[in-house]
Amino acid sequence: MIRRAVILLLASLVLCVGAGPAQAAGYRYWSFWDRDGDRWVYATQGPSTARPSDGDVQGFRFSVSEDSGDAARPRGEADFKTICATTPARDGKKRVALLLDFGTKADAPPGETPPAPRTACAQVSPDATTAQALAAVAKPLRYDTGALLCAISGYPGKGCGEQISKQRQKPAAEKKNTSGGGPSLGLVAGIAVVAVLGAAAIRQVRRRA
Repeated sequence: MIRRAVILLLASLVLCVGAGPAQAAGYRYWSFWDRDGDRWVYATQGPSTARPSDGDVQGFRFSVSEDSGDAARPRGEADFKTICATTPARDGKKRVALLLDFGTKADAPPGETPPAPRTACAQVSPDATTAQALAAVAKPLRYDTGALLCAISGYPGKGCGEQISKQRQKPAAEKKNTSGGGPSLGLVAGIAVVAVLGAAAIRQVRRRA
């Protein structure tokens, strides 16, 4: 019985030591954002149903993310007056400022290089959707059969919301603890817990014996 308890203890210890970085399901896609004051807010509607008002600023960012809480925000200046400075107002039209962030090389599909981020001022009819505003300044667009936006200005050339493996990034404090090749604080704590439980199990076996 004691030998069995020791074997179980060692098995638990191996599981603790062998545990690698957590893997998460990520998706490579264009996320859609609304500008609220000086910050970006993940849009609650899709581009095909959202109807921005004159003077609104909206953004698109291509990246790999798990969900809206993990999505990367558009980068760069996002001021309506700056983006639409050379597009004068016209009767019967609205102006929508768009920031298009094609993402980083790390998030790009294999073999593709993302263009530099850019801005555009779309001048469209008052009832136009964001998708229509985008089509006015960033063709060609590409959608899948479910109306998911796959490409802006032809980027990326292929693929649409595909799932890829994505390793979770460790917090800075955790990275610091694991530098130099030594065991992490979490690993040491896990070993200690296993050791305590194993010792308790052995004592209990001895009492029964």
